[in-house]
Amino acid sequence: MEEIFPFDLVKSDIVFSFLGFVVFLLDIALDVWAVVSLYQEGSYISMSLLIFLLLGSSALLQVFSWIWYSDPSVTLETSIEKSVRRHGLLGLLHVFQLGVLLRCAGVMEISICKLKQIDSFRRGVAGFLIYDLNMLRLMETFSESVPQLVLMIHTLIQEQDLRLVSVAKIVGCFLAIAWNMTFYHRSMRKFIPEASKMGWLSSVVYFLWNLLLIVPRVVSLALFASALPCYVAVHFLCLWILLTLWAWWQNTDFMDSKGGEWLYRATVGLIWYFSWFNVAQGGTKLRSGVYHLFMGLDMTLLLVLWWCMQCVESARQNPPPLSPYVLLGAVPALYIVGILLKLVYYSKCHPKQASVEIRKAESPRAMPESL
Repeated sequence: MEEIFPFDLVKSDIVFSFLGFVVFLLDIALDVWAVVSLYQEGSYISMSLLIFLLLGSSALLQVFSWIWYSDPSVTLETSIEKSVRRHGLLGLLHVFQLGVLLRCAGVMEISICKLKQIDSFRRGVAGFLIYDLNMLRLMETFSESVPQLVLMIHTLIQEQDLRLVSVAKIVGCFLAIAWNMTFYHRSMRKFIPEASKMGWLSSVVYFLWNLLLIVPRVVSLALFASALPCYVAVHFLCLWILLTLWAWWQNTDFMDSKGGEWLYRATVGLIWYFSWFNVAQGGTKLRSGVYHLFMGLDMTLLLVLWWCMQCVESARQNPPPLSPYVLLGAVPALYIVGILLKLVYYSKCHPKQASVEIRKAESPRAMPESL
């Protein structure tokens, strides 16, 4: 059994599983508080957009969770999951948007069992459960947290008020997004036996270049939305369709069904709208280079349109909270520094033994077939 599971459930995994459960509950409370605050302020449009993001993201996660639970080859379940399935409540929980909470409870259960010195098989089960949760959290990051951050910055620009509390919230959101991406990357390496684990230096560099790439992307989208709000949806739909087709062209093979695979590709297109995410085996230099070049040109176009529509025509009557010259210089500069730091990471800090991306045949949901 030790050879089947090329990883182990260490103390840090247990700690992060507990913290993840607490953060999950805290995130729900903060989302409710944000909706109530917007309602009290009379910002009904922002409140409606936020509710749409929250419900859309939750529905997406529940669909993926249900598809994975519905896989007949998956038998790795905890006691609480078996009890829910036995009483026929699995589908009902997902309808009421509680499927992710069930997965969190399963991780909590098996993490507590770790304290009782469980065998290697159950440690492997815990690794699979943690992987699924990390994958769902990554999806939630780019379907809810990042769009919500764009909305926050857009609101700040419209209010023309750089309050310390608002800036602190935005900075905290950026740090949380970069942290989620780093933690997901670290957890993926547990399923690659020949790959070296990421050290703390590698993790810090990985965290920094992701942060420096996501910040200019989000800021440029928020600036564009503040000047041309009616065209944000058109911009997103055009790029999302193009990026989804690019994921199809790369022959992704992550889900078991054809419909599930197209849902996964559409989700990848959503993630790519904000940040790079490798989905195919083999060398990634060309794909990553093409992506960053395309996104660099797209951000340049967004900044130019914002400059023309907002700064040139109405800057005197309604000046932005920061100088437009500072924004025009800082946003591209951060993106370039992020790319350079990414090159440093892959040349100096990245483990060379294997790719960290998981194919369908090596994914946690496919491995139980061989148990």
